[in-house]
Amino acid sequence: MLGAGPAGCMAAIHLCRGEVRPVLLDRDETVGDALCGGFLSWRTAERLRAVGIGPMQLGAHPVETLALIAGKSEAIASLPSPGFGLSRHALDTALRRRAVGEGARLVIDKARSVAPGVIEGEEAEHRSEAIFLASGKHDVRGAVRPRQDKDPALGIRIRLPAAEGLRTRLKGRIELHLFRGGYAGIVLQEDGSANVCLALRKSLLAEAGGNPRALLDRLASRHPRFADRMAFAPADLPVDSIGAVPYGFVAQTTEPGIWRLGDQAAVIPSLAGEGMAIAMESGAAAAQAWLAGHDAARFQREFALRAARPIRVARLIWHIAEIEPGARLLAGVSGAMPSLARAAMALTRI
Repeated sequence: MLGAGPAGCMAAIHLCRGEVRPVLLDRDETVGDALCGGFLSWRTAERLRAVGIGPMQLGAHPVETLALIAGKSEAIASLPSPGFGLSRHALDTALRRRAVGEGARLVIDKARSVAPGVIEGEEAEHRSEAIFLASGKHDVRGAVRPRQDKDPALGIRIRLPAAEGLRTRLKGRIELHLFRGGYAGIVLQEDGSANVCLALRKSLLAEAGGNPRALLDRLASRHPRFADRMAFAPADLPVDSIGAVPYGFVAQTTEPGIWRLGDQAAVIPSLAGEGMAIAMESGAAAAQAWLAGHDAARFQREFALRAARPIRVARLIWHIAEIEPGARLLAGVSGAMPSLARAAMALTRI
């Protein structure tokens, strides 16, 4: 298993339950806090419970409603079932602990490249007939995903410190702020802080002189509701970023013995809130396929078919939302007919 995030750990858990003892290969001995994934959909929560991890046991913040905000418009829609705000640190820690507890062996090494049958690490070579590639949004040499967008998307994340005013504004809801060229999702985490994760076109960062904090301040100056949330951000707050995220990518094929999981299998636009579900489902499905004697190519084809509709619908919504008239239309329609917003949520589940 290359990567001990949700996809790799879920695969490891299911392999262990099939009486296999996989190796979890991860670059970090201490679990970090990945940029994406601070929201768990109801489908993701179901998958966690299936392996004995309850979101509420981890202190997750329950989320019942979606607020879609575009300019002066705000539309509210109830989620089909409660979701949760939970940091990747808390989620990944729980999943890694469960995988190791089930029997997986954790090895710390940074992968330099991957090829059929072998992972070249900084410390050693790791050989296996089955490599489950779960490196998230980061590519590994030898298994790079294509990027063809002339103005690619980038991810930016800040964590607003816990504050009573912030809790009052965000309690029980996830907010989706729509901008020209992107959007920001905001949701409370288990410690009362707020995860602010943005997906934006690279050209917007260029307009802000290449400075992520300047870009955030620029967006706040143009969008009062976003500015109200950013008022809780200290001037020296760290900004995390990742470039050239290939939203919409779906792996149709793979090399022999390399099972692509999570974002290496399918990258859904983050406004759908389904990235963690895709990660966990791909991990579980790959493990079950391997245990059944299927090959990696068959798994990849079958998972691509399952991921096609959610990603197609999420891409369509993303492209509508990133132009100002489209964002206003989405907010207006969602406000007038919340059932349509819930239908869109259902169509982007896997």
